[in-house]
Amino acid sequence: MQAIILAAGMGKRLKELTQNNTKCMVKVNGVTLIERMLHQIERQNVSRIVIVVGYEGQKLIDYIATLGIKTPIEYINNPIYDKTNNIYSLALAKEWLCKEDTLLFESDLIFADSVLDALVSDPRDTLALVDKYESWMDGTCVKLSKDDGIEAFVPGKQFKFNDVDEYYKTVNIYKFSRHFSESHYVPFLIAYQSALGENEYYEQVLRVITMLDEPVIKAKRLNGQKWYEIDDIQDLDIAESLFSPDDDERVNLLQNRYGGYWRYPKLLDFCYLVNPYFPPEKMKDELRASFDTLLTEYPSGMRVNSLLAAKIFGLHQENIIVGNGAAELIKSLMGFLKGKVGFIRPTFEEYPNRYDKDNSISFIPDNRDYSYSVADLMAYFGDKDIENLIVVNPDNPSGNYIPKADLLKLIEWAGKKAIKLVIDESFVDFADEPNNTLLLQEIISANPHLFVMKSISKSYGVPGLRLGVLASGNSEIISAMKKDVAIWNINSFGEFYMQIEEKYKKDYEAALVKIRAERNRFEGFLGTIKGMRVIHSQANFVMIELDDNICPKQLLKTLLIKHEMLIKELTAKTDGRHYLRIAIRNREDNNRLIEVLKAELGTK
Repeated sequence: MQAIILAAGMGKRLKELTQNNTKCMVKVNGVTLIERMLHQIERQNVSRIVIVVGYEGQKLIDYIATLGIKTPIEYINNPIYDKTNNIYSLALAKEWLCKEDTLLFESDLIFADSVLDALVSDPRDTLALVDKYESWMDGTCVKLSKDDGIEAFVPGKQFKFNDVDEYYKTVNIYKFSRHFSESHYVPFLIAYQSALGENEYYEQVLRVITMLDEPVIKAKRLNGQKWYEIDDIQDLDIAESLFSPDDDERVNLLQNRYGGYWRYPKLLDFCYLVNPYFPPEKMKDELRASFDTLLTEYPSGMRVNSLLAAKIFGLHQENIIVGNGAAELIKSLMGFLKGKVGFIRPTFEEYPNRYDKDNSISFIPDNRDYSYSVADLMAYFGDKDIENLIVVNPDNPSGNYIPKADLLKLIEWAGKKAIKLVIDESFVDFADEPNNTLLLQEIISANPHLFVMKSISKSYGVPGLRLGVLASGNSEIISAMKKDVAIWNINSFGEFYMQIEEKYKKDYEAALVKIRAERNRFEGFLGTIKGMRVIHSQANFVMIELDDNICPKQLLKTLLIKHEMLIKELTAKTDGRHYLRIAIRNREDNNRLIEVLKAELGTK
């Protein structure tokens, strides 16, 4: 068996990275694509490697000569690489196709060794390597029969997003038997090129062949093996996180993305916090039905969106501001606070990160649960010279909850001491206590020193919309903040969501009942895991203390690298103590995590 690599293209979408190099000389984690691919191919003991070069061809040839590849390499030059597509490059190698069984590669791929092993070890002699379609994939797809027959090739122009569940993406790695090349592929390649020209793709030839009564070629389905096609700098960034040889670096690269994990479809995210039971399908359908309008029309400005938020929460328009997520409002609000600010640690770091450390005073509860009461706060901060106090309730990451009656006492205490009190109730809807919100006009009006923050993203399960609100009886600061943020800080999808939200209140209440029940069930099962002490939470996450012999960072790494599950380890938040935070997802996902933790840690 031999290998053929198509490496003539220019890779224009990689911009300056391919100004003086071929696409396959781009480095992923310090190793060029071509070096990695050549060594992987060589391990398969092929008889030769044929490489079709074009753009910066001599530079590529000279570079490959430095890599110590022992397998004989033959080069074919495509002098018109800038005027042709890959059908012409493969046509230049057609004589080689007819000499021997062939592994065919495009040179802009990075893949695990197991990908190539799966293809080579399959006893079938002519195969197209495919993988279940995911949202990051681009290019030719196929539909398959139950026996791996290729029922249809679906080029980009014919791609239908309604059919994605049926699609498999071609990986652009193939295995052709010599007989298939002689009897099918090369004759059709010559005919196709003669009829339609040189600016086509070699997959089109396969598309024609699959229309025959006996097309010969079958699909080889991957089953979780990693691969990625690199067309632009975003692809390169993702590939580096997927294929980093250093597990610690891979963990770091993924954590530092702070979301966007839909680009990693197999990753199960127990780090970021959402509502797994809301929004309902009907609400999603309503959003989908208005997609074209929302995409192409401007949203309203701040005045209208404040009116919408006021309607949702029953507040006056002048007392509420809508943000592009609570994070935007936190940044703006912290800029209006003056003097010393009291924080409770550990907490949501967005607040202390937005304020001068020299003017910050932190209260750290002196117990293993990081729990505290209003009495604790008043006792600690009572003799501190603070002008502002931040309370997240339930707190993040501890899940500590202060009942509403006690919060009202804290509000009264803060008012008497002329302290601006910020209460973040982003997770309060998940608590067991009913009717516990502070977003009520009578409370807001009576306490102009009070600021109530709420992340709609977290409570309502729509983090992609980036919505948050802040309410206060201090209309002067609210007015100033409206001028501080952009007038169009909310997009049309977020505005439309607020417009229709009221119709789905019953669905939301039902979702909260489900997540509370699932939280209790999940906590119970987590409590059976060896080395874990579960701290009861009133939020949509749970904090866990680990035994001293279990390293949180190592457990995170094991779950991510071995099982593709992401959790939050809290070493930095807890002065090196062994704690985790795990988001509550739906029952199926939670059960998967429980089984993995049982396998890794055992049961009590």
